[in-house]
Amino acid sequence: MNGAAAAGATLHARRQRAEHLAAFLPPLLVAAERVAATVEQGVHGRRRVGPGDAFWQFRRYSPGDAISRIDWRQTAKRPHTFIRENEWEAAESVWLWRDPSPSMRWKSPLGQERKDERADLLLLALGSLLLRGGERIALLGSPERPAHGRLVLERMAERLLRAREDNAEASLPPAQLLPRHAQVVLIGDFLYALPDIATRLRALADMGVKGTVLRLVDPAEEDFPYTGRTRFLGLEGESPLLAPRAESLSAEWRSIFAAHQHDLSDICRRLGWRHLKHRTDTPPQAALLTLFMGLQGDRGPRAAR
Repeated sequence: MNGAAAAGATLHARRQRAEHLAAFLPPLLVAAERVAATVEQGVHGRRRVGPGDAFWQFRRYSPGDAISRIDWRQTAKRPHTFIRENEWEAAESVWLWRDPSPSMRWKSPLGQERKDERADLLLLALGSLLLRGGERIALLGSPERPAHGRLVLERMAERLLRAREDNAEASLPPAQLLPRHAQVVLIGDFLYALPDIATRLRALADMGVKGTVLRLVDPAEEDFPYTGRTRFLGLEGESPLLAPRAESLSAEWRSIFAAHQHDLSDICRRLGWRHLKHRTDTPPQAALLTLFMGLQGDRGPRAAR
């Protein structure tokens, strides 16, 4: 094949791939918007602390607060120094990430959909809710900076669908410099060595970033419903395992799985991060509501003491 023919074949392949992705893009966005709309019905807007002009509350002075923010009139009335906080008018950035590793591309007969499909749905639905609230969002690891608008969500959906096609191998969120006080939401199965997970999360936390880890679980991974002669195939290069009586492995497997879950939760707790679990045999709305309200709570005003 000459150079011109090769270039033409490459262009044709890219065009076919683009058309393939475009076919899935609208349904994915529609599904995400539908889930977001359902959750939004139970969520009420709230004011937040920030550099806006509208007065919100007084709170006690903390080391690091600017002296210019001290309200001397209130301070004169009280035994402690107080500063004036205003309503938030500038959106903050939220960075979203979905694990693209092969283990996410799996579904048992007990799950409603593949883990990567549920992760994409939750990520985009959360992004939709955040955009409606005036936040700026971005995908962790992408070159785009946090922004808002419908186009942001469409670009995210395209990147997520492309990640499915690329069969990426990464299992951990990328090491990326983030602004202090940013928020990150990490969605994956986190079936990875816990020391490596702890190191990566700690690197993000050391930047002053607040985080939420949502672990996706297929029900068969947690319940281990297998019996009889069963051959288990690894999704990430592991050697096959033939179990003459799979039920004999059930108790040990469940114990190991629960321990991994507990240790991951403990890693997050030590960092001051939130840890959540979501099974793919349950509707996505509850997990989305917990995610969104958790982020809103982190933005809330600190009470004066």
